[in-house]
This record gives sequence, structure tokens and C-alpha cells, in this order.
Amino acid sequence: MATTKLKGNVVNLAGNEVKVGDKAPQVTVVNSAGLADVLVGGAQGVKQLIIVVPSLDTAVCATETRNFNKKASEIEGVKTTVVSMDLPFASGRFCSAEGIDKLTVASDFRNKDFANAYGVLIADGALRGVTCRAIFAVDANGIVTYKEIVPEITEEPNYQAALAAVK
Repeated sequence: MATTKLKGNVVNLAGNEVKVGDKAPQVTVVNSAGLADVLVGGAQGVKQLIIVVPSLDTAVCATETRNFNKKASEIEGVKTTVVSMDLPFASGRFCSAEGIDKLTVASDFRNKDFANAYGVLIADGALRGVTCRAIFAVDANGIVTYKEIVPEITEEPNYQAALAAVK
């Protein structure tokens, strides 16, 4: 079972651990704009950057999403999606207030299918039931080319490595 940390305390992650070289599971999540279904993972004919955050209603997640929104506009031909457990209505308000318009913000709140398929569901501790902080890069053929489970949930990911993985 994979793990990460929350304020120095080890937390276990549930679900199927996806590794670099694996076929990225194709999962349906819910767009924060209009509650439309959004497919992430799988072979989509374009590179994908899947950014996983616990909740947009935290300072680190908000900062990370703003940073990737800015950086997503600098990389062409990449489908960038932020996935959290936030309700789509709350995510939509966040995107409107923060000017998030260069990437898709989606929710896995219905069945936690994404969190379980990618092994990023926090299984215990204070944040049990939400996603950890992680990033997956997926090539046009649906193969995972980069994975980062951020070692400490309260810290930001390695932006440079994630972006380099989809260039």
C-alpha cells in the first residue's frame, strides 16, 4: 500500500497503485462548469497532465491550481485537468473567483472512481476520503510517463518535473 504524509504523519493510500509505464485508467469525473462528464486517462490522442489535490479550499491547493493554470497556457497540445473531491459548485466558484480558465477543474465526488483507479484515495487520518496531492503525466497513447505522489500533502509538487514530462 502506498503512503504519503500529512504534517509529518504517515497516511495510507487506497486503490489501485498506478506506476510509470502502466496504462492510465480512463475514468469519468465531473466538470465544475456545467456538471458535464469529463474523461481523464486512457488513450485520448493528446498528452494529459492530471493534477490531483485534496481540496481547492486550502491555500496550497489553490496556489497549485493557480500556478498550473498559468503554466498550462504555456504548453500546447496538453489536456490539463485538476481533480479533487470538491463539489463541482464549490470548484466552479473557485474558478470564477480566481480566473482559472486554461485548464479543466473536475470532481471525483460521485463514486471516487478516479481516486480508487489511480491509488490516490486517502484511507486514514484526518483527510480520510479525499485525494492526496499527486500528478500524473499521460502520453497520447494512454501510458503513464510521470507520477508524483507528493511526499507531504501540505507541500506543493515539483512543477518543473511535471511540466517537463508533458513537453
